[in-house]
Amino acid sequence: MNAADTAWVLSATALVLFMTLPGLALFYGGLVRARNVLSVFMHCFALAALMSLLWLILGYSIAFGGAGALWGGLGRVMLIGVTPATLHGSIPEIAFFAFQMTFAIITPALIVGAYVERVGFGFVLLFSGLWMLGVYAPVAHWIWGGGFLSDGGIFGALGVKDFAGGVVVHETAGLAALVIAAMLGPRRNRHTPPHNPGYVAIGAGMLWVGWFGFNGGSALAANGTAAMAIAVTHISAAAASLSWALWERIKFGRSSLVSLVTGTIAGLASITPAAGYVGPAGALLIGAAAGILCQEAVLLFKNHSRIDDTLDVFAVHGLGGIFGTLMIAVLGKGSWTAQAGTLLIVGVYTLVATYVLARIAAAFTSLRVDAETETNGLDLSVHGERGYELNS
Repeated sequence: MNAADTAWVLSATALVLFMTLPGLALFYGGLVRARNVLSVFMHCFALAALMSLLWLILGYSIAFGGAGALWGGLGRVMLIGVTPATLHGSIPEIAFFAFQMTFAIITPALIVGAYVERVGFGFVLLFSGLWMLGVYAPVAHWIWGGGFLSDGGIFGALGVKDFAGGVVVHETAGLAALVIAAMLGPRRNRHTPPHNPGYVAIGAGMLWVGWFGFNGGSALAANGTAAMAIAVTHISAAAASLSWALWERIKFGRSSLVSLVTGTIAGLASITPAAGYVGPAGALLIGAAAGILCQEAVLLFKNHSRIDDTLDVFAVHGLGGIFGTLMIAVLGKGSWTAQAGTLLIVGVYTLVATYVLARIAAAFTSLRVDAETETNGLDLSVHGERGYELNS
């Protein structure tokens, strides 16, 4: 065991959990109507608790319990065989378990942004639990756990390169968001402004800081790779923030705070798969391009699509992760066959599995709340609490 590596991974674990609680909760909460902000907080906190237990019971074993082509088996159910002395590389396996658990928390939580303001709370819990076990954990195994898309798999000695989750986290969450949004149908009042841009900016700032653990921690060591991953993460976020704001000003004559920080998230998502493979120049290119690409995708979905992906999960996270994954090949750090092939395989699996799991969940609990509940807001109608004034 290496003490420095262990200390860094433990610190990164806290940073990644900080991304969801309270970072993502505030970012998403500020974007919805005031009468739904508590429901967004509820979704994020409840999913953090549920995913933690499911990861312990079964998810970790599916992803990292063994070296099978399709899944890890049952060898690590309830952390069987894991003691403080059990190692994963140079760190205790329990530290690796905890670090990966925070990824299993934030990935289903990202999907929350697609269905806020109209979804049933029971559906959120049941679907997210099924989805983490049936989509996220298997894909994590295929790419990070020695499965068929990793080195030595179907693409030969060098498999797909996905340093911190462009495919495992962002593509899967983004495509799942599209499926659920399409199944739900649009909100009754689709075009509503964010109720609290300040929440959005604070949440985005927390996500930016937490992302250093997300990407830097994925080196699983306190070394130069981790340091470079943190540096390029920051550069990409900065570049995308400014390119998004500049592009918005060119097109519409003004730049908004919400748009600026949405660009930040686009840059962070796009650099995630490439963080361990590119340098500062590559990060600058990825971030600057992502700010424009993801903004155009947001406008396309909002103005020309019937799919109401409420908080632009696919356009920002999904497309950002896909773009960053392909840029690894563009910059010569991975093969086009492995990068594009993995995106296709995972994409098709995610779309089909998400639809099936959502149908199963909808058979047991309501997918969408009724019209009166949606109009009155989920905070008071579903959770019996109100975080807004009566005239909001």
